[in-house]
Amino acid sequence: MTTVFIISAPSGSGKSTLVARLLARVPGLVFSISFTTRRPRGAEVDGLNYHFISRADFEAMIAGGEFLEWAEVFGNYYGTHWAVLKQARGEGLDLVLDIDVQGGRQLQCKIPEAVTIFILPPSRTVLDHRLRARGEDREDVIERRLRDAAAEISNYDMYDYVLINRDLDESDKVLAAIVEAERVRRTRIEEQIRPILETFR
Repeated sequence: MTTVFIISAPSGSGKSTLVARLLARVPGLVFSISFTTRRPRGAEVDGLNYHFISRADFEAMIAGGEFLEWAEVFGNYYGTHWAVLKQARGEGLDLVLDIDVQGGRQLQCKIPEAVTIFILPPSRTVLDHRLRARGEDREDVIERRLRDAAAEISNYDMYDYVLINRDLDESDKVLAAIVEAERVRRTRIEEQIRPILETFR
């Protein structure tokens, strides 16, 4: 049975780096590549970081009911296609989704058994520094991201786990431990217990 891991965080919290490390560290995971209407940043590659499509194409996919979840963030659409969940189930893999709070809320309604993880920066000052260090955004965009971060952070209590990303290496270990623990806690343990119970009958 596929376990869905929903990971959300304010922009600049280190979520993408932690997800990349998680995928490299823990086997049996597949990453959901989102569709978006925004332009690629830096070295981003279509089909690897995102599926970059036009606004018209995205809206046609919305109309066709093709998304598990979708949201408009900073004037751009982002969405998760139904096919990625079907593929993960078919291959017996667990699915990792890197999505914002809006998308996370939609997915929790559709997949209530999903494991939800919220990544927090240690403070507003640290988040400000990380956003500026990326060198990707104008001043007005950074200020907007900080304002939106305050609103996103207020939703932390709708998540199963809250991970404060003070140190990348430590947060990397904790995130992997959460995934491994949930794998033990969920249906996989039934596969191990059932044969033992049979020996007592």
